[in-house]
Amino acid sequence: MNKQNVLIVGSGHNGLVTACYLAKEGYKVTVLERRDMAGGAVATETMFRSDRFPNGFRMDVGSSVHIMIHQTGIIEELSLEEYGLDYIEMDPIMSYPLPEGEGVIHFFKDLDRTLDSIARVCPEDVENYRDFVEFWGRVNEGVLKAFMVPPSGKNIATELIKGQWRDGSMFEKGKQTEGLQKIFSSYGKVVDDAFENRYLKAAMTWFAAQSGPTPDHPATGDFAGWQSMLHQSGAKHPRGGSGMLTQAMVAFLEDHGGKVLTGEPVQQVLIDEGKAIGVRTEENEYRADIVISNAHVQTTMMKLVGREYLSPGTYTKVENINVGNGFGMVIRCAVEELPRYEACPGDPHIHNGMQLLAPSVGYMNDAIGDYLQKKPPENPAVLAMTFSNIDPEVAPDGGHTLYAWAQWHPYELRDDLHWDDIREREAEKIYEVVCRYAPNMKGELIDWYIQSPLDIERKHAMPKGNVMHVEMSFDQMFMFRPIPEMSKYRTPIENLYLSSASCHPGGGVFGAAGYNAAQIVLKDLKKKSWLKF
Repeated sequence: MNKQNVLIVGSGHNGLVTACYLAKEGYKVTVLERRDMAGGAVATETMFRSDRFPNGFRMDVGSSVHIMIHQTGIIEELSLEEYGLDYIEMDPIMSYPLPEGEGVIHFFKDLDRTLDSIARVCPEDVENYRDFVEFWGRVNEGVLKAFMVPPSGKNIATELIKGQWRDGSMFEKGKQTEGLQKIFSSYGKVVDDAFENRYLKAAMTWFAAQSGPTPDHPATGDFAGWQSMLHQSGAKHPRGGSGMLTQAMVAFLEDHGGKVLTGEPVQQVLIDEGKAIGVRTEENEYRADIVISNAHVQTTMMKLVGREYLSPGTYTKVENINVGNGFGMVIRCAVEELPRYEACPGDPHIHNGMQLLAPSVGYMNDAIGDYLQKKPPENPAVLAMTFSNIDPEVAPDGGHTLYAWAQWHPYELRDDLHWDDIREREAEKIYEVVCRYAPNMKGELIDWYIQSPLDIERKHAMPKGNVMHVEMSFDQMFMFRPIPEMSKYRTPIENLYLSSASCHPGGGVFGAAGYNAAQIVLKDLKKKSWLKF
């Protein structure tokens, strides 16, 4: 039994962020990972080796586009570029090829270039988009500050109402009430009110939908408003694959005396007299002064801790957390060539970023209708990504990568359907959407890696395949996430903490949950200075 200062369960990027900040301060940190490689859902694997492609394709198996983390300072504070991390700008960040006729809307990091692109398709919305970015940019300066500290009612009141209202930094004078109404509105309404053109509405709505809740969900206005932040930090993809972020953090951790042990699935948190004292894996037992779980909150509290160590009320609250009914599914394809979109053949920019393939808001609503009936969408909305265009390292000569993420795929299905039986059929639907926009892709598939909601659950230990862990609805954000009693990353078990996307501020490649958890743990460890050496 190795005694550590800190044990971290799971090597997802939030857990590794926590580990790196603790190791940076001199604590002895060990991360235990159930899989045979580190990184959790920010990982890249080599697939599809063959005589033609002996080195295979480097395929992300979880998140791919890194946006939020570039607004946190984590990359710079940990000097991760010194540990092999090399980001490639995605510019334009995303593009919307028109579903009918010719034309494309590019969303560049540079606002003026974006406005020029909008002007070619929907000139009536040029000033609307400028106003939208200006309004939400002011809002999100305060929101970002709230994301980077542990949540409390005081934080929200200060950042969203009292402080911003008083000094006017969030809203223009006289527009405070109107501004708050937008924040607490649904993102579908926010987009519909802000723009006139149906194509721009579809593009903005589909990108906002990536956070999870449906467009009619209240208090989600900023899921659309976060568009303003893209013009500040842009979007990036690590050279060599998304997993290069977590590999750089592993290298940082090891350089600072920590370690990651793979193939060590934690089965139980060891508790003595109400205090966490270590963990037990399938084959080993580890002791520590502090245990931090990067696993899903329900996995942590209901399985690794267990009912016997929690009050009935706390256990019920954790059990009742809204995980939702699935989220989406993705196909990760090795293909012979990149899509040639009929709306913009030969466009030099479209493969630099995400491609939004959702013909209309009504089309998305139809997919949501299927989802609410526990049916896979008959016509899925798709987000395509073609990273081999900007990063030749992920695909061998003669091949390309194409990821197609589709949303509103229920984990629990009606009519006795099972995902293992229909996954290929639903994957074909997603690929067909790409072919509708780019007919050249018919017959260009070399191989694919399918991840249905059930596959995502199995691969990444995310209950019901929800890549955000917990639904990103307002009643489960800020001090409500995952439940009020655990919103500051501490649990009812002394010396046991949380650091995953189950916690404030939620999912995505952000790292804020891991960063905030580290600050809480460091604060508590100051009371135990004898642990540090």
